[in-house]
Amino acid sequence: MLAVNLFSGLSRAPRCLFLGAHSDDIELGCGGSLLELLALKPELEVDWVVFSSNDVREAETRAAALQLLGEKNAARVEVLRFRNSFFPQQATEIKEYFESIKNRFDPDVVFTHFRDDLHQDHRTIGELTWNTFRNHLILEYEIPKYDGGLGSPGVFMPISKQTLDRKISILMDTFASQRSKGWFTEETFRALPRLRGIECNAAEGFAEAFYCRKLSLTA
Repeated sequence: MLAVNLFSGLSRAPRCLFLGAHSDDIELGCGGSLLELLALKPELEVDWVVFSSNDVREAETRAAALQLLGEKNAARVEVLRFRNSFFPQQATEIKEYFESIKNRFDPDVVFTHFRDDLHQDHRTIGELTWNTFRNHLILEYEIPKYDGGLGSPGVFMPISKQTLDRKISILMDTFASQRSKGWFTEETFRALPRLRGIECNAAEGFAEAFYCRKLSLTA
């Protein structure tokens, strides 16, 4: 399998935009990849936007982001209050916020929801990402959930067992409001990366996977 350097050729610090509909989506979908990227590129600049939350979940989000990102990048975390489960009905207002993101931050890579996600909030964020960032590399992450919809993504970020353990620890320790849910378990968070690790022959057996719909190649 061909390995590609995500930030090859950059003469400045790389920039990544992370978009999540809900407070734990980014951590679930690409928390391990973020930890691996920061280990490789400590100078990485991050912009992080969560579109729906409440007081309790915002506090959880900021605590998790601080552990994942460190103080410098955690200061760039934004937590908004769009109404949970009603994103399609709020698409105009959410799109306006997308435009404000584009005007202030020009990322090298955008991490966002799978555009065909069966959850309506996730799907809206995925669609508006493509509607807004038309000259950027977009990687769509996946989230295990009641709605189902897991597919066959073709881009993989191998992660070490140590990285996965840390991701899981942050999820379990930080998002106390979610622990009562049957799917919110260490077994869930370990199962999907194990399967994706098999699919890409990851050295330590774990990976996070992404959908990439458009990629320009240069010689």
